[in-house]
Amino acid sequence: MWIVSLFSPLLATNQPVVCKYEGKWYFPAVIEIFQSRNSTLHWIKKPKPFNLPQFNAKKQLSAEDFAIWPLIPYHENEQTLDFFAPPSGEHWLGTDEIGRDVAARMIHGTAVSVKVGFISMGIAAVIGIFVGSIAGYFGGWADAIISRIIEIVICFPVFFLILAIMVWLEPNINNVMIVIGLTRWTSIARYARGEFMRIKGSDYILAARAQGVGHMRIMFRHILPNSLAPILVSITFGIAGAILVEAGLSWLGFGVQAPSPSWGNILRTAYDSLRVAPYMVYPPCIAIFIAVLSYNLVGDAFRDAIDPRLRRAG
Repeated sequence: MWIVSLFSPLLATNQPVVCKYEGKWYFPAVIEIFQSRNSTLHWIKKPKPFNLPQFNAKKQLSAEDFAIWPLIPYHENEQTLDFFAPPSGEHWLGTDEIGRDVAARMIHGTAVSVKVGFISMGIAAVIGIFVGSIAGYFGGWADAIISRIIEIVICFPVFFLILAIMVWLEPNINNVMIVIGLTRWTSIARYARGEFMRIKGSDYILAARAQGVGHMRIMFRHILPNSLAPILVSITFGIAGAILVEAGLSWLGFGVQAPSPSWGNILRTAYDSLRVAPYMVYPPCIAIFIAVLSYNLVGDAFRDAIDPRLRRAG
């Protein structure tokens, strides 16, 4: 997924990866990677004539010119006259109701899923580790208050809680990532709390306290690095959940908005066109299934690797 996400402008675009046009060499698809991934590199512009909207490289390049085209030579929002075309050699996964290539949209939708999964769980990890470390290290009233807050949040079904919040926000990918991160930190906080409670009584922590080392240094310099393994397992499972939540929100119209591709809104379009183009349902369903299953398997493997009891049992 990471590779597909990172190189989506090279895998699916209507610009050649490299071409020789009128005696000069150009790399328009390569430049798209920098323009789409990092806003600080927007000063890197495509050279003329590839930066002109009216320039169609597929038609303008002659037989004397040389070009290497992407795997899918279509932009994710490029419209053709092939409405609801079934899978073929030209359109591997067919086209949708306005002639957009489904394979190109699936590839660019992968970038959305990876972005949502990692950024949202990054937000959740920061909140969960900070809150859980305070509860586990200091204990007492801090632990009691934080534990009650966690229990209250857990009482609500996460998806419906996210859905209720998204009703009041503008539906876009940034809000989706923030809301998922703000609602999925509880499991990380519980793992962090347990690890901090276990490690804070260790001899090296007691020695650090005896030497007058401050609480913040003990927490984040000595305890946190030794408690990250189970926390990372929780984060891995959370990425799978975040991908599934984003797909559900986009399906309902609260996530990524058209024309930007997302597995969820591609699936929604496929569902609405089920009678006319049933082939459109399979790609997003399979992609979501494989992505969620893969991250769950990675989480299981990670958990088995760090749990000494499971290693001895194996």
